Amino acid sequence: MKNKVKFRNYKSDDFNHVQVLWELTGMGGKERGDDNKVILKTIKCGGKLIIMEKNDMIIGTSWLTTDNRRIFLHHFGIHPDFQGQGMANMLMDESMKFIKEKGLQVKMEVHKKNIKALNLYRKYNFFDFTDYELMMKRNIHE
Repeated sequence: MKNKVKFRNYKSDDFNHVQVLWELTGMGGKERGDDNKVILKTIKCGGKLIIMEKNDMIIGTSWLTTDNRRIFLHHFGIHPDFQGQGMANMLMDESMKFIKEKGLQVKMEVHKKNIKALNLYRKYNFFDFTDYELMMKRNIHE
């Protein structure tokens, strides 16, 4: 079946296609430091980058990393040409399989204005942290 969606694990030679998808969906950029080396390191540490394909095209990703206390869901997104077709639910179902296998809590960040994503995550019983501020330091040399 050529039109069927399939899921597989990330391979190094996927990086350029994944990077394009992340830029198209607003999830990527060089300032984040998410390169092939970082992806492979997180996989080696027990994480996973799920690749969603249709017609041999990467149409979605779900990057799951772990500190062995929690799973962190990153770069969950669907190519704009395939949004609104139920693909996000399929990708979330596949992501939840991995999360349940690991048996750990899961945590994520999502932009407050991304209503579609917020609705999807709430459908899967994710909840908002109302008592916490999100903080980050990207450039560790400053």
